[in-house]
Amino acid sequence: MSREILLLVDALAREKNVDKAIVFGALEQALASATKKRFHEDVDVRVSIDPATGDYQSFRRWQVVPDEVVESPAHQIALSEAQKRSSDIKLEEFIEQPLEPVEFGRIGAQTAKQVILQKIRDAEREQILNDFLARNEHLITGVIKRMERGNAIIESGRLEAALPRDQMIPKENLRVGDRVRAYVWKTDRASRGPQLVLSRTAPEFISRLFELEVPELEDGLLEIKAAARDPGSRAKIAVLSKDRRIDPIGTCVGMRGSRVQAVTSELAGERVDIILWAEDPAQFVINALAPAEVSKIKVDEEAHSMDIVVDEENLAQAIGRTGQNVRLASELTGWELNIMTMEESQKKSEEEATRVRTMFMDKLDVDEEVAEILVQEGFNTLEEVAYVPISEMQEIESFDEATVNELRSRARNALLTQAIASEEQVEHDIEDLLKVEGMDNDTARLLAAKGIGTQEALADFATDDLVELTGIEGERAKQLIMAARAPWFAEASS
Repeated sequence: MSREILLLVDALAREKNVDKAIVFGALEQALASATKKRFHEDVDVRVSIDPATGDYQSFRRWQVVPDEVVESPAHQIALSEAQKRSSDIKLEEFIEQPLEPVEFGRIGAQTAKQVILQKIRDAEREQILNDFLARNEHLITGVIKRMERGNAIIESGRLEAALPRDQMIPKENLRVGDRVRAYVWKTDRASRGPQLVLSRTAPEFISRLFELEVPELEDGLLEIKAAARDPGSRAKIAVLSKDRRIDPIGTCVGMRGSRVQAVTSELAGERVDIILWAEDPAQFVINALAPAEVSKIKVDEEAHSMDIVVDEENLAQAIGRTGQNVRLASELTGWELNIMTMEESQKKSEEEATRVRTMFMDKLDVDEEVAEILVQEGFNTLEEVAYVPISEMQEIESFDEATVNELRSRARNALLTQAIASEEQVEHDIEDLLKVEGMDNDTARLLAAKGIGTQEALADFATDDLVELTGIEGERAKQLIMAARAPWFAEASS
């Protein structure tokens, strides 16, 4: 029987031109499927074939999980129980029990053949996909072969790709047989085998379409620096010219609008605004909001936002229908944009000045007049009062040298008081976090610094979110979260 397996593997590998390891894997899956049928319940079976001899072994296996999270006894085993069988076993490893292997000849030939052929088809699809990806192409043109639950399956040569319903342009009515162009969005390596996933709504799609229509983009004389879309309705692209002799907007529009119209036609009538990219963020935002005229801009670097002041007659145009213009401009520039009238801007400035003035009166222990002078001179924070070059404060006519030194001293003392209070809060948080089993002082400080100040707050986190926020290694994050949840399980069992 072992020789029969080796001959079968060799024949299939040659016939289908695939690696023998893939055929062995398919056979192992077929044997495991046949072995499972001995059991009344759904179990996890692993079959291992020796590629040298053709001999094979079968095992039933259980994954090791924490005692309190055993949900499927047919597939899982509690850590405490697993350690009775193997003292050095770890979480997520497997406990295996040898099984009597089924006879190869007793396996339904049709079932085995189907499993093997599916594996081979997956391998062929993988090879076709890898060949395509190696060409570094970004657009696919193909024909819709069939529709599956609203998703279009597109055939381009030997390559098959999926265009999901949510990646189609709204109100676009695509049908079987239609010729479609789309952007290569991502690769989905799901259980059914690897597949390209396409998009007609991604901002990158419009950039690639312009590259097809505008030779200067492909030649590197122009560059699309950013793109934002409301698919099927409106889009904005920011263009930079690397040659002063070339007008980037006119070049992308084309003679009598031919180039931009070709892109618009592909995008189901989506209107495209072509704007000049600018290195200065404020100027870039002004360009992005065109044709609305901007009266004033206030930039908040820390919040990465801008207050955009426009005249009353420009307000509706700047915001756009249902907020579309400002939303696309924000997406294009990467800044949060707050559109307001001059009256609203003045009111906000007054409220901010009142807040800062009150803060200075409280933290520096000064009267309203001194606080007002600091606000009028452009000071907004204690750090600015404490650490701006002393020469800048000495230029304030209302303050003499003694006043300047006293204000700087009070500001530094206030900052020190805040730092001490913050450190005391961190120490308090650490005290609670250190109750978590396996927690160390450095990790507790890291968590407290990220705003995770209690065991309960840690327990509420998902592993991926904690890893992203703190940079803690995945397995370590999972262990800490499970340890923080221990009191929950204790309450549930009592």
